[in-house]
Amino acid sequence: MLAIKLRRQGKKHQASFRVVVAEKRSKLDGKFVDDLGWLDPKSKKFELKKEKVEHWLKVGARPTDSAHNLLVRAGVIDEPKIAVHSTKNSASSADGKNAPAQAAVTEKAPAEVPVAEAENETKAE
Repeated sequence: MLAIKLRRQGKKHQASFRVVVAEKRSKLDGKFVDDLGWLDPKSKKFELKKEKVEHWLKVGARPTDSAHNLLVRAGVIDEPKIAVHSTKNSASSADGKNAPAQAAVTEKAPAEVPVAEAENETKAE
């Protein structure tokens, strides 16, 4: 299955990305089928070849979440953006999976009398 991906390039701390069409399971720095444009995240500039992007979308290539948001920003896709990065608080409250575990931690267990003290009390009587 083909995917529209962001392929990282550039030096350390100076990332730039190529927008490419590649196999979904291929490495990000591996072979790609077609080059669709570029993105500079620091200056927030980008350039896309819209005709090529529309062609690959019609053929069946599916964009990754970050590529989808870039295509929305470029006006190629008329859909809402996808939340790519989520914080721990919003993810845990949305799932509700951690809520019972957190409630169990906050409840204190009743204090039990140690066994040795219980035996001493019975002997004293």
